[in-house]
Amino acid sequence: MTNSTTPKYTVPGISTHDGGRIIEVLSSRLHALNDLSLTLKHIHWNVVGPHFIAVHEMLDPQVDRVREMADDTAERISALGGVPKGTPGALVAERTWDDYSVGRADAIAHLGALDLVYTGIVEDHRAAVAEVGKIDPVTEDLLIEHLRSLEQFQWFVRAHLENSGGSLSQSGAHTEEDAARSAERSAGR
Repeated sequence: MTNSTTPKYTVPGISTHDGGRIIEVLSSRLHALNDLSLTLKHIHWNVVGPHFIAVHEMLDPQVDRVREMADDTAERISALGGVPKGTPGALVAERTWDDYSVGRADAIAHLGALDLVYTGIVEDHRAAVAEVGKIDPVTEDLLIEHLRSLEQFQWFVRAHLENSGGSLSQSGAHTEEDAARSAERSAGR
């Protein structure tokens, strides 16, 4: 069984070396998307408060779309001759971030923390687009398609956190806990 990111073959027009680099980038994105879908479900199950139903129902379509993104990413890895790793152990061993840190909490608190999660995902996807765009426009297009949805989902989250002056309630927070507290404080909870 192979676990190497350097494929024995890849798609026509891409060297196995370049295919291997694309697989590495996509593997990181696959882990991030799998983690995001689990985080969104965690929030879905643990959200409480007056905005419960709005947030609870907003998250399921996001989960579904993020799972589709993960599937598309894994299939692209396979098409490039790689081996997509979708196990929890591989995700935990290879990720560069910590678990989502907010448990049962008010909807606005979760959204404050989720905004930081989306910021990290979007920034890393943009970096991946910049890297693979130099090698493979097909993979670049796949990641750009993901970004359209991810940025829209972050907008949905931020719409709950934005005041009429255009400021986000958790602006300046650097940790999920701080963002959750700031968002909750601004909502008057």
